[in-house]
Amino acid sequence: MMRIKNLNRNKTIVQQVNAIRVKYPDWKVSFDSYQLKAVGSLQPTPRSETYTIEIKFHILKPIQIRVLNPVLVKNKKGEKIPHMYSQETLCLFMPKYAEFTRKMYISDTIIPWTSLWLYYYEVWHATDKWLGGGEHPE
Repeated sequence: MMRIKNLNRNKTIVQQVNAIRVKYPDWKVSFDSYQLKAVGSLQPTPRSETYTIEIKFHILKPIQIRVLNPVLVKNKKGEKIPHMYSQETLCLFMPKYAEFTRKMYISDTIIPWTSLWLYYYEVWHATDKWLGGGEHPE
């Protein structure tokens, strides 16, 4: 009798690394038993900037997503950038709703969500309105 592996298990660091390398072969990924760091480029639309992104994932800590380049800036009104933690890391999902769990692949969730966040960041600069939805507690 053939056993089917439990698809509901947390992904290992190695599984995450391999999935990123397959879907995003140009990204640089370093890792050890407990954490990974992935750095790569995203361009939300053909007319968008190309952004350098850093993702840090540790098995015991919240995932962190940073834009390394270009530097993110306030809009022309001088408003803080929406959906960021301390204006340093991106807020892509609500942890309390388990929108991202360790059972999911970063390559299928976090990286595409980052590209979408960057698209809404660019729209915010053009319109002064965050059209990406979501909620962000102050």
